[in-house]
Amino acid sequence: MIQVQEQAQKIQSNETVQAAQANSKNTVFETKNFDLWYGQHHALKNINLDIKENEVTAIIGPSGCGKSTYVKTLNRMIELVPIVKTSGEINYRGRNIFGSGYEVEELRTQVGMVFQKPNPFPKSIYDNIAYGPRVHGIKNKKILDEIVEKSLRGAAIWDDVKDRLHQNAYGLSGGQQQRICIARCLAVEPDVILMDEPTSALDPISTLKVEELVQELKAQYSIIIVTHNMQQAARISDKTAFFLNGEVIEFDQTDKIFSTPADGRTEDYISGRFG
Repeated sequence: MIQVQEQAQKIQSNETVQAAQANSKNTVFETKNFDLWYGQHHALKNINLDIKENEVTAIIGPSGCGKSTYVKTLNRMIELVPIVKTSGEINYRGRNIFGSGYEVEELRTQVGMVFQKPNPFPKSIYDNIAYGPRVHGIKNKKILDEIVEKSLRGAAIWDDVKDRLHQNAYGLSGGQQQRICIARCLAVEPDVILMDEPTSALDPISTLKVEELVQELKAQYSIIIVTHNMQQAARISDKTAFFLNGEVIEFDQTDKIFSTPADGRTEDYISGRFG
């Protein structure tokens, strides 16, 4: 009995330490009472979420629940849809991203995006990575060479492509193309990386490589990943938010979400009763 009590106390102590460590991290995104409509369709309802730095935050939920809509709102890509209207706040590093004077280009430099399907430009591998820095005014070839190598190393694909930098990126496999897209994102030195189903079009081996990369990148970046794959969320994320019908049903440490969810709807979803 004493051993059981000691073990329980140890577990509780570990959870307390983890919670204290999580609370000590800076907040990257603070979403407060946020709503979004596509025309008359109320797609996001009273979203309240705090995203911490140097963590992987997974967004899970069934199709059409608002996962991708939320993530695309974080860098204002959702504004490309003409019938969108919003209310509430999303603060990035304490500043409302919808506030007057906030340039969307500035936000998207800090908050990069990797999409569901690999989308390299129809250019060489080198030109794919150098594109962003060139847009930001960097023309010096030596500096561009350094950025390209650093970014490709950061995306764990330098050794695969270092001898073919001037070949078209379309000649790479799907998994390699996705890592090129991640390298392209890294080249402008973002603060946050948004990933919308980044492995859904990849084979299992390529998926594993991207998952390993995500774990390495969180030391330098804050990562928010939308995924239908609950096993993936459990493997690679620190926190998980469960979305349903445009609402956040539950948001907590990933191990808690998957072992002892507080809401029955979360348990029903992760156990496969719907979705």
